[in-house]
Amino acid sequence: MYDRRKFISFLGKASLGVATLPPFLTSCGNTTTPSEKFKQIDEKNLKRLKDLVIENLTASDQDDLLLANGLNYHTIIKWGNKISDSDSFGFNNDFTCFIPLDENNPNDGLLWVNHEYTNPLFVSDFNHGQYDNPKEHRTIDQVDKEMYSVGGSIVRVKQENGKWKVVQNDSHNRRLTAQTPISLNWDYDVEGKNTVIGTHSNCSGGITPWNTFLTCEENYDSFFGETVYDENNNPSHTPSMYGWEVFYNYPPEHYGWVVEIDPKNGSAQKHIALGRCAHECCTLYELEDKRVVAYTGDDKNDQHLYKFISSTPGSLKEGTLYVADTDNGKWLSLDWESQPILREKFKDQTEVLIRVREAAKLLGATELNRPEDIEIDPITGHILVALTNNYGKNDFHGSILKVEEKDGKFDALTFKASTYLAGGEENGFTCPDNLAFDLSGNLWFTSDMSGSKMNKEDGPYMPFKNNSLFVVPRYGKDEGKVIRVASAPRDAELTGPWFSPDGKTLFLSVQHPGEQTTDLKSPTSTWPFDEDGIPKPAVVAITGDLIEKMNQLRQIES
Repeated sequence: MYDRRKFISFLGKASLGVATLPPFLTSCGNTTTPSEKFKQIDEKNLKRLKDLVIENLTASDQDDLLLANGLNYHTIIKWGNKISDSDSFGFNNDFTCFIPLDENNPNDGLLWVNHEYTNPLFVSDFNHGQYDNPKEHRTIDQVDKEMYSVGGSIVRVKQENGKWKVVQNDSHNRRLTAQTPISLNWDYDVEGKNTVIGTHSNCSGGITPWNTFLTCEENYDSFFGETVYDENNNPSHTPSMYGWEVFYNYPPEHYGWVVEIDPKNGSAQKHIALGRCAHECCTLYELEDKRVVAYTGDDKNDQHLYKFISSTPGSLKEGTLYVADTDNGKWLSLDWESQPILREKFKDQTEVLIRVREAAKLLGATELNRPEDIEIDPITGHILVALTNNYGKNDFHGSILKVEEKDGKFDALTFKASTYLAGGEENGFTCPDNLAFDLSGNLWFTSDMSGSKMNKEDGPYMPFKNNSLFVVPRYGKDEGKVIRVASAPRDAELTGPWFSPDGKTLFLSVQHPGEQTTDLKSPTSTWPFDEDGIPKPAVVAITGDLIEKMNQLRQIES
């Protein structure tokens, strides 16, 4: 059974100074950094939570980051800021993750930030809209700038006098880009290589029980295209949107993986055993015997939910990958040797993992409406999955799926699935994306309305205005309600919510403000209001009385 007390007692062992850790949940989507000071709510604190009044912010189309009463923010870092003498912060920051350097000091540590995709208009001074065939008019220098702008950043940050700041030129500060060599954690080559060039399309991610970062390659086909197969299993290449393959002949199969980064030295590896798809996130649970369970979703219409169960302690290589049949509550094995239908289609396990979408459909996995972030409820142990939307099935507002593993065992092969929250105007939210639980078990989540569809009079999203950050309180008069606590600048998306170990700071990305800009002289957003008037993605720290009150800590038995 799921042991709530044991679960809570294991939270908080993460820091770079800890070599070995007891079993604990370490969520590799957007969630709180586990804290050793996660305490049981006493009656006094519980009364404070029940009496807490949370302002429901009105939907807004204003070009600013607006926060509910009791919250404030400051910018930690934004696109183009120097992080060392040789490197600068990348573009379109998404997932954030903080690991303290010392588990006893929550105010000094390493911040990992994903850089999901680029915008040539801002990054390489190339306007796609000026040409009928833009790929013919690009230079390799422009493509190199774009490749540098994606991947991820590691920066040391410290809080001083209430403000988080980057420690310039710290030895940990570094970039991973689309040109960084990365090894494959697999015994066989992928398209002739065991080391590939670069990571990109990095959406969500997290930490492992051994204190490394995970970053997930989502819309990988945008940069080097994709290999598709006809009914006779003959391959062909589908061109990418950005056209990088015109300049660099890198196989699409080298991308679409979960990538692990060692924060101490920046070394990285791609985990082939977790399958290749548009990974939104990868959420880990460590079992008592040190084996790990990894949940990941494929963020595309009609794609699937996956679970990897390791057979060896601490491994993301040895084990079995499963795909969910949510209609019947079964995890279906994607093991080539034990599945005759897979042996008929694919030559070996490596090919199954490279073409995992096809394999999942052969097994009859349930098609879902864009499974994005996945988090484990720290109170119930239920797995929550954000299903953002599916225009093709007239699901404009999405929902949050709840998965209850049999007997609360994360390595179970059967489960119960149900809708936890349904999006729509009547419930006050739409298009759920990134999820996070705070230290009291309140659920926070962001929305992911497309910039091209927001604030359209004839569209389904007009009542919601700009993208937002919401919270669902666990206690008090607003228990179970969805409350808007932040509104993003124009065209922007709020992503990567991650709480500091003491629960007093919420790290949050403001991604792609002004994304609909076609002329730099008249951008659709000017946030964060720099002198040059150009919108810039940035990571902010949200603090304030409301955050601290909602993160009342629990006292557990020793």
